[in-house]
Amino acid sequence: MRHAHPMKGGRMAELLSLPFLQRALVAGLLTALTAGYYGAFVVQRSLSFLGSGLAHAAFGGVALALLLGSEPLWIAVPFTIVVALAITWVRERTDLGADTVIGIFFALTMALGIIFLSRIPSYTTDAFTVLFGSILAVSWTDVAAAGVVLLVTLATLPLWGRWAYATFDREAALADRLPVRRDDYLLSVLLAVAVVVSAKVVGIVLISAFLVIPAAAARLASRRFRSMTLLSVTLGAASALLGLGASYALDWPSGATIILVQCLAFGLCLAAGLLRKTA
Repeated sequence: MRHAHPMKGGRMAELLSLPFLQRALVAGLLTALTAGYYGAFVVQRSLSFLGSGLAHAAFGGVALALLLGSEPLWIAVPFTIVVALAITWVRERTDLGADTVIGIFFALTMALGIIFLSRIPSYTTDAFTVLFGSILAVSWTDVAAAGVVLLVTLATLPLWGRWAYATFDREAALADRLPVRRDDYLLSVLLAVAVVVSAKVVGIVLISAFLVIPAAAARLASRRFRSMTLLSVTLGAASALLGLGASYALDWPSGATIILVQCLAFGLCLAAGLLRKTA
C-alpha cells in the first residue's frame, strides 16, 4: 500500500482514524514506556547486550512453541526467563564478563531456535515475525499484553530507589544489607517478560533499539539517574509517535523509521553534550 504524502491538516486525523495505525500507536507507546524504564538500568549497568540476548532467546522460545504446537507466549516467556536467570547465575559465579556470558547464551538460544524450526514440517512465519516484527500488524490482544507488562512495570516503582542505589554503588548496597542479588534476579525476570511480549509486538530488532538508544541518549543529557530514567521514557515514547507518523508520511518501514528517529535523538544529545564540554 502506497501512502506517501505530506502529513498536513486532515492527514493527521486520517492517521489517527485508521485502526491498524491506532493499534500501532498504542503498542508503540506501551512498549516505549516499558523499555525506556528498564533501558535506563540496562544502559547504566552496561548490560546493553542483555536486551538483545534476551530478545534472541525469545526467538528460541517461539520456535520451540511452534514445534510443540503451542501458543508462542506460553512457551517463550518461561523459556526466556530461564535464560535470563541462567545468565545472571553464571555472571555472579564466574569471572567472565557480562558480554561474554550473554554472547554464549545468545548463540545457544539462536542455534536451538534454528534447530526447532528445522524440525517443523510446514513453513511458518511466526518465528521470523518475532525476529523482524511488524508494529503495523499488531492485534488488540498484543496491545493488551503490552499493557499488562506496563502495569507490572509500574508496580515495581517502589523498588526503583533500591535498584538505583545498587546500580551506582553495588558494594555499598550489599554492605547496607539490601537484597541486591535477589533484586538482580527479579530485574532479569521482569526484563525477560517485557522483552518477550514486546518482541512479539514489535520484533527483536526494534525492542533491542527501544531498550538501548533512548536510554543511551538520556544518559548523555542527564546528570541524575532519576532524570535519565524520565528522559529515557520520554524519548522512547516520542520516537514511537514521530517514527510512526514519519513512516506513514514517507512510506518507509515503520520499525526502521522509529529507530532512525531514536538515533537522531541520540545524535542531538551527543552534539549537545560535546558543545557543553567545549563551552
